[in-house]
Amino acid sequence: MNGLDIHTGVQTAFILTLVLGLMSLLLGIRTIRAGAKLQFFRKRHDRMVQGWRMVVVGAVFGFMSFLMNTYAEPIAYRVYPPSPTITLTPTVTLTPTVSVTPTITLTPTITNTPSVTNTPSMPQEVESKFESTITPAAVPVFSPLIFATELDDETFQPVNPGNEFANPVGKMYGVFSYDQMTVGAQWTALWYRNGELVYYESVPWSWGTGGYGYTEWEPTPDQWHTGTYEVQIFVGNQWVEEASGVFVVTGDPPTPAPTMTPSHTPSATFTIGPSPTRTMTPSPTVTLTLTVTRTLKPSLTPTVTMTRRPTFTNTVTLTPRPTNTIRPTDTRRPTLTSEPPHK
Repeated sequence: MNGLDIHTGVQTAFILTLVLGLMSLLLGIRTIRAGAKLQFFRKRHDRMVQGWRMVVVGAVFGFMSFLMNTYAEPIAYRVYPPSPTITLTPTVTLTPTVSVTPTITLTPTITNTPSVTNTPSMPQEVESKFESTITPAAVPVFSPLIFATELDDETFQPVNPGNEFANPVGKMYGVFSYDQMTVGAQWTALWYRNGELVYYESVPWSWGTGGYGYTEWEPTPDQWHTGTYEVQIFVGNQWVEEASGVFVVTGDPPTPAPTMTPSHTPSATFTIGPSPTRTMTPSPTVTLTLTVTRTLKPSLTPTVTMTRRPTFTNTVTLTPRPTNTIRPTDTRRPTLTSEPPHK
């Protein structure tokens, strides 16, 4: 298992489960067809049940292979962060056609050692802005930079990488893998165009000791001039030679849209707008309280004083009708007791 990485292991498991699923599915179909030809019900039933079980097992294996191919590798990378693998993939291999072997080698007596070396160094204006004072505990290991204009958010892998890009470029990523990094150490990415520093980022390292990382630059579209761009990675003041990379931008950059801000200077002379405070001086509009003084409508309370209608209690005082008890008082008729004297 020393030469087997996570990607290879996931692909192997995916192929095995897929093959097992297909075999189970085929065997199940053959068993069902063979069982259907049997005459005895018991044997036919057992053979059919066995065949359908194999079909179900094949479907389970197929579902497992789908899950492995889709989710196994991202989950494995979350549990076991990937260790950087330095793969030197040269894009251009110069194969000389004719090798001229000199017959006489002149050994120079004086060797001119150049006083100025081409080793990249940290610019003073960038070094003066360092925030971290932590020195790396070990020499970090970086892979060569891979350039792309898009990046996968889950695996941090470049999408459609290359070394030559045509305008308009947009955002550029320089992706790399790393190991043995010291958390908190200052790291810097310098972006050069034709040998001139055009952009840099320098912050304390906070990504961990190993995994994948990237540096990015997104200038305005008109700043992607045609030329050769080089990105250099530094850890502290130490240049990481393996993490350098070069890419080329071709085509003319888009011209920026003309801004109308210079022509808007007359807008500042529009102080006439605030000055007409005369619109505020017509305070007579406030004196239109005459509309408020029109309380004459509420003052028409005489309509409320029309309580004379309820005062018509004279209709209730007509109690003389119940007092007409004169009719019941006619008890004189029963008092005709003058009949006994006739005896």
